[in-house]
Formats: sequence, C-alpha cells, structure tokens
Amino acid sequence: MQTRSRIFDDLAKVAGGAVSTFTGLKAEIEVLIRQQIERFLLDADMVPRDEFDAVKELAANARSGQEALDKRVLNLERKLGVKVPSNTKGKAKTKKTKPKKQMKKKSSAKGKRA
Repeated sequence: MQTRSRIFDDLAKVAGGAVSTFTGLKAEIEVLIRQQIERFLLDADMVPRDEFDAVKELAANARSGQEALDKRVLNLERKLGVKVPSNTKGKAKTKKTKPKKQMKKKSSAKGKRA
C-alpha cells in the first residue's frame, strides 16, 4: 500500500509541475501576441486611441469657437448695415464653372492600312 501512495504522490507532483509549466507558457504566449499586435499597429501607422480622442476634442473645440465667431461677425455686419451674403452661414458663394470640353484630334490616316 505504501508504494501506491508514493506513486500517487509522485504523479500529483508531476501534474502540479505540468500545470505550472502550462501557466507560464500561457503567460509567455500572451506577451508574445501582445508584442506582435503592438508591432503591427506601429508599422501600420495607427494612432493610439488617447491621441485620437485628444485631437478629436481639439477639433470640436475649434469648430464650436469658429461657429461662435461666425455668429458674432454676422451680428456685427447687421449692426453696421453691411450686406450679408444670402446663404445662412455667412460664407461667400463660389461660382462653379463647367470644365471645358477637349476637342478630339482627327487622324489623317483614317482607313489606311500599312
């Protein structure tokens, strides 16, 4: 009976060692995958989320400031009696031009074969 319990004790030690080895292996694999993903993102010129959010907030602040200034300019123009453009945002209209058609060149060797 004593040999059986010794065998079970040895098997339990081996199993415990295998579990700790697999746990360490899992941690190493996770680190390697994380490094590969970070390397891919750096090579792809991806922007980190926090930088993107910061630039997005700056753009939103700039836009709201620009809109406030547009309203202020419109009010001042009205007070001064300056003609305000007909569009609602106060931006000057740009005249759209049609692209010029290019004439096709007629070939003089029409229908001739070499």
